[in-house]
This record gives sequence, C-alpha cells and structure tokens, in this order.
Amino acid sequence: MPVAPDTDVLIVGAGPAGVTLGLLLAQSGVRTQVIDKAADIYPLPRAAHVDHEIMRIFQDVGIADAVAGTCRSSDRYDFLNAGGEVLMRFEGLDRIGPGGWPVGNMIHQPSLEALLRAGEASRPLLDIICSARFTGYRLQDGHVAATVATASGEKVIRARYLVGADGARSPVREAAGIELDDLQFDEEWLVIDAIVHDFERLPKVNLQICDPARPTTCVLMGSGRHRWEFMLKPGETADQMLDEAMIARLMQPWSVDGAVTIERKVVYRFNARVAKEWRKGSILLAGDAAHLTPPFAGQGMCAGIRDAANLAWKLAAVIRDGAPETLLDTYQSERDPHARAYIQLAMMMGRTVCIADPEAAKDRDAHLLAARAAGDPGPGLVSPLIGPGVQLARSLHAGEYFPQLPSAWPGGARLDDVLGPGAWLISRSPSAASRASGLQCVSLDDPLMAGFRGALEAWLVGRGANAVLVRPDRYIFGSGDPGTLAGAWAAQTG
Repeated sequence: MPVAPDTDVLIVGAGPAGVTLGLLLAQSGVRTQVIDKAADIYPLPRAAHVDHEIMRIFQDVGIADAVAGTCRSSDRYDFLNAGGEVLMRFEGLDRIGPGGWPVGNMIHQPSLEALLRAGEASRPLLDIICSARFTGYRLQDGHVAATVATASGEKVIRARYLVGADGARSPVREAAGIELDDLQFDEEWLVIDAIVHDFERLPKVNLQICDPARPTTCVLMGSGRHRWEFMLKPGETADQMLDEAMIARLMQPWSVDGAVTIERKVVYRFNARVAKEWRKGSILLAGDAAHLTPPFAGQGMCAGIRDAANLAWKLAAVIRDGAPETLLDTYQSERDPHARAYIQLAMMMGRTVCIADPEAAKDRDAHLLAARAAGDPGPGLVSPLIGPGVQLARSLHAGEYFPQLPSAWPGGARLDDVLGPGAWLISRSPSAASRASGLQCVSLDDPLMAGFRGALEAWLVGRGANAVLVRPDRYIFGSGDPGTLAGAWAAQTG
C-alpha cells in the first residue's frame, strides 16, 4: 500500500530563500518542512542588500518593520575612478520604491535570518529542522523520498515536492543531475566585514573605486557593520590576501584605525551561472542553487526571495487548490529571464570596476565621463519584466510589477495589509467578476479602498484600463475588462 507523504513540500536549505518559501507556503495552508545541515544560523555577514520589492515580501510574512529597524541606507551608489571622478551614479536609494519601501536597504544577514526563523512559531504547518543533511532522494509512490543524515542516524522524509534552496554547490541540484549555464564571469575578491565604532569616520554612501591598481568596493551594512572588498591581482593567492599585514596595507588609505573592528575576512570567487532546469518533475531549485550573480548590483539574495514569492503561490495552487502541475513549468519561464537581467546588470557593473589594465581603464574613464557630461543618466535600476507564463495574452501591462500605492490617510495602512494575501482583482466599478472564485475582488467605491482610491484611479486611468488583476507575487496578470481578467485567471490557474 502506498505510504502517505510526511509533508507537502520539503525544502533543503534554511537560508533566506528557503525559509521565506517555507513561511509563504505555511501561511497558504501547505504543510512544509525545511531542513539545514547547520546547527544554527551562520553568524557572520554575507549578503549586504535587499530592495523595496524584497521588503514588500517580508511585509507579507510579517517581518518588514523589524528588518527595517536593522537596516542602514545610502542615498546613492557611486562608481569613482582613481582620481575620485564619478563615472556612474545610481541615485535615490533612500527613496520609497514601487514596493512601498526604500529602494535600497543595507542589511546584516544573520539578524535578518533570525527574524525569518522566528516566524516558524506562528505557523503550525512549518517545521525547521537543523543539523539534518540531505544525502539523496528517490521517487516512490508518486512522491519524493529524501534521505537525510541526522545525529540520531539516517531518516527518510517523504514529500510531494522537493525544493533545493541549498546554495551554490546545491546537493539537490547535483542529485537531480541538473547542469549550469556558465555566463563567463569569474573574479576573486577579498571581502572584509567590520563592526563600526565611529560612523563619522566612514563613507556615508556606497562606493565602487574603479582604480586599475586595486579595484575596491566600500558599502554600508546593517546592524552597525561596514564592508570593504578588494579584487585579487593576477598571481595573488587567497593566503596572501588574508595575511594581516596585507589587510593592514589595503585598509590604510581608508584611515579607519580605531573606528572599526574586523569581524570577518574571506576570499570569494564571484561567478555568474544559471541552472539549465529549475524544475525536474517533483524537484525544484531556488536561490543560489538556481542562479549565481556577482554582487555588484546587490541582487543575489533578492533573486532568491523573488523565487520564493513566485514559487510559493504556484505550489499552493497545485497542492491546496488542485491546479494543474503544468502551472509549475511557468516558474522557470518567468523567473529565469528576470534573474538573468539582473545578472547582466551586475556583470556590466563588475566589468566596469574590474578593469586592471591602466590603458583600458583610461579609455573606460574617458567614455563614461563623456557620457555623463552629455547628460546620459546611465543604466538605472529599473525592475525588469518577468518572462512569459501566467499572464493574459496581449495585455499591455502583463508581467509588470504592481506598485504598493500609498494611502491618503496620514499614517494609514499599506495596500497589501488592507487587501491581504492572494490574487486581487481591482476594478473601477463593481462587476459580476466580484463573484470570481479565488480572487480578492474590490471596486474603487468599496469603503476598504477609501485611502487608496485616488492613487488606484490614477493608475488605472493612466493605463486605459477598467480593472487590473494582480497575482499573489504582486506582478500583473493583466489589465482590462474585469470579467475577461477573471475568466482568463481561472482558465490558467485551474
């Protein structure tokens, strides 16, 4: 007789992507277990940044305000040449972005992970199991039987779906035989994280020093930290870079003796790679297991959290609501192009910074300085569209990110808190679509919308639409006639 699965979804990896996915699934009514080989949260900094969209996802799982309390903010991100001239500038990072939170939020990853894991207590359908190492899987009776090594011996966890959110060297990806697409970026950098004692002696903005003698990064971090990164030159080794005398020489120009205490020093290899398959039957990948990016755009953790938001509602639709399994095929078709767009931005930034040849650097400087003098604003930080998937065909705004529009009430609630989780159908006037199953349907004359009516009306009028259908991950399914939208949503999601 077939054995019933122990859980609906087993997630390997309790980092930010894995735990966020677990929280979103559990609050959607999906039984979820998250396992991790480590006994506890890794105590030292790694990722440094999340954007407004990721803060909105954290809002959905109830931790955004607490995360914001640990963040620091820079109003801009400057790329300077060796002489201190601005080659590129990304401004407005401290302004409120479309997600309803500041565009740039400099974090301390251990603090953020602690807040995520604390969410387990309020979700009875979620279990996070530490000191449990994934060793393999087999398919059995229509589910995945994963073998897990624990202190008390090997055990088997049976699940309908297995998600590998287990990092760049993902054992789940290896076990599934999924290959990586190498995007040809490979640089070694020394990363130095420091605890700050005197903020007045440190830069107040994020910096890339495009000096061919030693390309360098200097950025703010959350929870009272700061980070420097130094590119290795040809012939230099990790051991040489980690030597105390070398670190002292690298830090000397910053004049921060006594202002900081070094907390962590490590040499990283910055890569750009994307898994060729994000879904292989009942096996799915998320976070660094699915894609790796150089850090220059600050989008590594962001990409993994976006994976979680996209995948969570689709898994819930299949497991809880009986949607067809083909819905899961849209996970890669939507997320892969979006992740690659950010990786390409990071690679462009990295190739701008990483030029070590003086003549090539001189040419780069001349080109970028001339562009700035001519008024070229540079590449910008515009959110790309998601790829093709769960969207209304030929709808002009399908695949765009839907903003968390501001309330007109002083200190009022945010739009997402008022409308709640799930998909929304927002109409300029009541319609029969209000009876659509599986949708939170509201019209602008609903008292619930009083504080948002002006902003929503302007958004719809500006796009020539009577209604918009917003997916649970806050990307737009389509805009237009409410009945057409509701019918198409039902057809695509089952």
